[in-house]
Amino acid sequence: ADTVARHLVTAGNLLDEDPQAALDHAKAAKTRAARIAGVREAVGIAAYHCGDWAQALSELRAARRMGSRSPLLALVADCERGVGRPERAIELARSDEAKALTGDAADELRIVAAGARADLGQLEQALAVLSTPAPDPTRVGEIAARLFYAYADILLALDRKPEAVQ
Repeated sequence: ADTVARHLVTAGNLLDEDPQAALDHAKAAKTRAARIAGVREAVGIAAYHCGDWAQALSELRAARRMGSRSPLLALVADCERGVGRPERAIELARSDEAKALTGDAADELRIVAAGARADLGQLEQALAVLSTPAPDPTRVGEIAARLFYAYADILLALDRKPEAVQ
């Protein structure tokens, strides 16, 4: 247990600066504790940061099946986009589980769903996803900033530059 914990802590600490090393540590933890949801989640998140969408999807699905309580739906949906299945990401965003999300987790899934719509060339629908509810200009924080940037990117793709700049 101590070795697994050390690998997980190291993976978490390395995630932003060296995602491949983080993935290596998470995999090392998995070799010792593959039946623990948190370990599988760590492997999935590290694989996601490495851009290994198929492995991330497999691990995140396993973590969810094992009962992970983390809000992983947006990551799973984004992995579906990464493996070339934006339609599946949209389905996940429409699921009952998605409807139960609130706050940052819901906003993160909206960003992914809008990206999936954009992947399909459905820019107006992407804008509708990001506009419901309308972005709150007084909101602050990382997820709020990501939401505003996604909104601006879609507006730019629709050739609505003045609105995007605003």
